[in-house]
Amino acid sequence: MSIRITFPDGSAREYPRGTTAYKVAEDISPRLAKDAVAARVSGVLQNLQDEILEDSSLEIITVNQPEGLEILRHSAAHVMAEAVKRLYPQAKLAIGPAIDNGFYYDFDVPEAFSPEDLTRIEAEMQKIVKEDQEFTHWELDRETAIKEFAAMGEEYKVELLEEMEDDKVSVYQQGELIDLCRGPHLPSTGRLKAFKLLNVAGAYWRGDSNRPMLQRIYGTAFAKQKDLDEHLHRFEEAARRDHRRLGRELDLFSIQEEGPGFPFLHPNGMVIWRTLEDFWRKEHRRRGYQEVKTPIILSESLWRQSGHWDHYRENMYFTEIDERPYAIKPMNCPGSILLYKRRLQSYRDLPLRYCELGLVHRHELSGTLHGLMRVRCFHQDDAHIFMLPSQIQEEIMGVIDFIDYVYRDVFGLKYRVELSTKPEDAMGPDEIWDAATEALRKAVEAKGIPYAVNEGDGAFYGPKLDFHLEDCLGRTWQCGTIQLDFLMPERFDLTYIGEDGKEHRPVMIHRVIFGALERFIGILIEEFAGVFPAWLAPVQARIIPVGERFLDYAGAVRKELMADDLRVEIDARDEKVGYKIRSAQLDKIPYMLIVGEKEAEAGTVSVRHRQAGDRGSMTVDDFRKLLSQEAGSMALAPLGVDS
Repeated sequence: MSIRITFPDGSAREYPRGTTAYKVAEDISPRLAKDAVAARVSGVLQNLQDEILEDSSLEIITVNQPEGLEILRHSAAHVMAEAVKRLYPQAKLAIGPAIDNGFYYDFDVPEAFSPEDLTRIEAEMQKIVKEDQEFTHWELDRETAIKEFAAMGEEYKVELLEEMEDDKVSVYQQGELIDLCRGPHLPSTGRLKAFKLLNVAGAYWRGDSNRPMLQRIYGTAFAKQKDLDEHLHRFEEAARRDHRRLGRELDLFSIQEEGPGFPFLHPNGMVIWRTLEDFWRKEHRRRGYQEVKTPIILSESLWRQSGHWDHYRENMYFTEIDERPYAIKPMNCPGSILLYKRRLQSYRDLPLRYCELGLVHRHELSGTLHGLMRVRCFHQDDAHIFMLPSQIQEEIMGVIDFIDYVYRDVFGLKYRVELSTKPEDAMGPDEIWDAATEALRKAVEAKGIPYAVNEGDGAFYGPKLDFHLEDCLGRTWQCGTIQLDFLMPERFDLTYIGEDGKEHRPVMIHRVIFGALERFIGILIEEFAGVFPAWLAPVQARIIPVGERFLDYAGAVRKELMADDLRVEIDARDEKVGYKIRSAQLDKIPYMLIVGEKEAEAGTVSVRHRQAGDRGSMTVDDFRKLLSQEAGSMALAPLGVDS
């Protein structure tokens, strides 16, 4: 008996009933069979070895496709789990998924894994790959699976099984490892060619700090060794650029034990902060925004009215004042809404653009905290625009232009846009969400910007356009957002007096550009690898006298430059000039000014740039003009030097 297999291009072939996707791939091309890792049969992903019993559509999934690479990495996680169980039989298995750029598996073990342990585990994985163990698959009824995994002592698997609603569960085995898994997987472990274990970290079971702390081993895998080598190079580069390490080395910020998730900015870090803040304030004034400041503690009743109590309470901090409940704000919008309501607004007042660099607090799990990138308090560069319905598209397009100017023109950063739609916990009726989503869609399309749709990831009060920055390593960071909100004005009964003398309901935009200023600084540290352009550098120039007798001249040079608000310091140490130059290079200071007898007599400085090298001799005034122009223009590279 034969079945009909239809391919993505619409062509079809007859095969014996019970054929497998692997046999079909072999029939088409030996190369396709070699690259195949799974198949989509009538829309369902399954193993290459699974029998096809009826007429079906068939798509062969290869290792070169994103889905294929994910399957390869998921299989690598299972191979790692088998290696761990071989070396540490007492280890208990938790979960082991594929993730962006790799995979991990969580283990409950008596002692934490060391770097030496990772080397042993990786070597054992190589043995398993050489054994070319077949991945086999079967189904069990849930009760039988519970008994079997309980007998193996796998308590975490039993917990997962007990919470499942399906009567049938999927199980995979390769070698000695039996694991609870939906699959699909590679045909065999021998198909895993290029992988590397990267690091180990602690992770609470199911992200709950009240549950056991597990050991999470991270790794990555690729179809080809060349791709793995390129990834590891990027990984090393990411470590070199890690903002946490550079933050310590350049004395920019720290996270103290007394305040996990609450960053301390040092004097050098505050220079970067204030420079960005001054830029933020100037650009908002130019675009007709009015700066406001709202309290960080407001009554619980306000957060109930805004919807945050029902939709965001688990991320908030609470306190009590005068025996009344209050909340520390996780967002700035309710404060701006109260400012709007303080007086009767006219259609002539709109659009009304409030901006606020507001301090917000959000409760993040300790395991998710990460330097400046994920913190528990941060300053959000919020703006809330209250407008007429007829002004929606123009205002959204204006914000898009603002974001594009900051990201692309000022910082030279690439970005991509996502339209995030109604989430499951959304407030309000579908028709309002449909109208808001369509307005965002029209605005981004009118700007000619490509975008992807991220279904179900909108805010609980409105859809949004999310702007994901791409750094020099190809990583993306969600920073900017534009949220269109018809619901908050309704919940707070916001009105304006229209041309007809009657009350009408305004529409509201919530938007950020930096996102969290702390995170944006972290991104810039890594983007520039700590080598900030002169306008952002905490110290813009260091004066290096060639001997103690030239300290007075160095002081006069510094005084002249600082009169122009330039950030200059003197290296007065009793060290050789070469040592001081190397020290300035390590401190990533843009300009070094060497001064000795010749310079003191001529009123000049010998200029050296950290990246561009020797710039020659200049008068102090000429250097002052050069650095002032470079800083004032927010140039990303030194002026007068080909990039």
